[in-house]
Amino acid sequence: MRLSILLGCLALMFGLAALTLQTPSPRPVDAPAEAFSAHRAMVDIREISKAPHPLGTAEHIRVREYLAGRLADLGFEVSEQTGDLTIKAVQRLKREGGDAASVGYKATNLIGIRQGARPDLPPLMLMAHYDTTVHSPGAGDDSTGVAVILETVRALGARQAKDRTLIVLLTDGEEIGLEGARIFFAEHELAKASGFIINLEARGGGGRVHMFETGKGDGPTIGAFSPLALAADGGVTSTSIGSYLYDRMPNGTDFTIPREMGIQGINLAFLDRAYQYHSPESVPEKLDIGSVQHMGSQTLEMATRLMGADALPASGPSQVYADVFGRILLVHPPVVGWVLLALSLVGLAFAIYRARNVTALRPMQVVQGMLDGVWFIAASLILSHGVRMLAGPLSFRGETYYTLLHRLPWMEAATALVVLALTFVLLSGGRAAHRRVLGYGFALVTLVVAIIGKAGPVYIGAGAVAAVLSLWPGAASRSLWGGWIGTLALAFILGCALQRYAPPVALIIVWPLLLASVAMAISAWLSPSLSELRGLIAPAIATIIGGAWLMGYGHFVFSALGISVPGALGFIGFLTLMFLRPLVPARGDHWLTVIGATCLLAAVGLSAGSQLAEPATKTVIHATK
Repeated sequence: MRLSILLGCLALMFGLAALTLQTPSPRPVDAPAEAFSAHRAMVDIREISKAPHPLGTAEHIRVREYLAGRLADLGFEVSEQTGDLTIKAVQRLKREGGDAASVGYKATNLIGIRQGARPDLPPLMLMAHYDTTVHSPGAGDDSTGVAVILETVRALGARQAKDRTLIVLLTDGEEIGLEGARIFFAEHELAKASGFIINLEARGGGGRVHMFETGKGDGPTIGAFSPLALAADGGVTSTSIGSYLYDRMPNGTDFTIPREMGIQGINLAFLDRAYQYHSPESVPEKLDIGSVQHMGSQTLEMATRLMGADALPASGPSQVYADVFGRILLVHPPVVGWVLLALSLVGLAFAIYRARNVTALRPMQVVQGMLDGVWFIAASLILSHGVRMLAGPLSFRGETYYTLLHRLPWMEAATALVVLALTFVLLSGGRAAHRRVLGYGFALVTLVVAIIGKAGPVYIGAGAVAAVLSLWPGAASRSLWGGWIGTLALAFILGCALQRYAPPVALIIVWPLLLASVAMAISAWLSPSLSELRGLIAPAIATIIGGAWLMGYGHFVFSALGISVPGALGFIGFLTLMFLRPLVPARGDHWLTVIGATCLLAAVGLSAGSQLAEPATKTVIHATK
């Protein structure tokens, strides 16, 4: 019975996660004038992305003239701004096969202005770049962003949202170093007048659109953005984790430059179908039209609110936030994280009290449960890294990066199977029953990763921890309550550490921990022995809901970091264990070990097979942001 509950909950968890990752249905060309229609936007996307149009080409000029005409038809006063390219940008374009000399080593921005009824109000700016890399038609990056702006301003006109002046900035030279944005915000008279910017980007050809970056001091911005969870088609996908991590990455978009000037705004992009990024395959026929709808609906709803607002969001106290399945955006000040941790501790304490009275729970059993968690995180890190090696080089530049993007879905599936394999091994009691096999196996993987993969000390250390904890007699938990409480106790410690040093990220632990502690308290109240079915209802529900929520964010994390840090998915797996631990059969089940071994073999096959399915090809050098 417990095995059926466990497998059933996992199936429902993955099913719900997959459902929540879908894009909304695109609206047809005959949708109401006040609505955003992806199929109307596709008309512009097809026209813009007929062929690659990098700076310095005839196609680039054709696209700019087309866009100038479209903006004029939409009631905008259109102008061009030219500026000198940096030497670095010229060299970069030349290296990739382009020619800046044909345009006098200058970039040309396209600027459209539609005056509002209240010129005293700071204007709203919609921004995207119209250039592409040398060999990509750029249907996603960034023809989608440009077309979304055109359809958005059309719909704003139909909604009579004209109180505020609207600026459309279509930048040039983004693909060779954010040149157009640099020129505009350094030289144009409107640069400092912009009150708020909505920037549209893409890395790939589909998937849900993430609001992944805001201006500094994002509290008021998040307050204005949060209603879109109910208003926009498909809701929203956003978390302060994304903004926090992106701020520490070397990447940049056009929004990077005004953000550093203190201008507020939001940055929207999709990440899936990564194989299309800067690729000849980035054509309208392969674009996810649902992603166009998702981006456009969010842009339109946000712009509508800001156009009619008396004041645009300014800098204010930063907030911690994350969406729940796209339809609710939970927002709170960073300090609330400590309150949530305290509430989790209350639930944990109640469960310990009940378990000690009924099952004679001992402190050592809780310690063993915590060691299980440490083992799981370390084992996921080293094993996923080892399996990742089978998919291609761990260090990458230029064309290798784009080859790996083609293999990214294979890597994600392989890494998920690694994490699932370790989950089954742990829940089945295989960590204790097969400790020598596991210990020597992790030692061997660590040796291979260190020698062939030239792994750093983090991976070598993780492998050593996994091997030692596997071989250590008595380190594995054999108690249901000990394993469950120990998992939550470790999560509590990690949550406190993140809450102290990175509050915007701590939510990934704090909120699931609170849900798990509530489920634990309910189980301890209904069935402190965990032997009755009623004691499993709360953790089963928490597994389906909380696990699906974590899986959704796991996909986002892997899309951003999976090529270089696949083990990040292992941490998501550990957090899911907070819900799963009590669902394990009381005496273990050898079928779980068999399933785990099968998952691991499948992971190896998928990762290695990705090289055959998506072979490396010698094509062209692409630009990277």
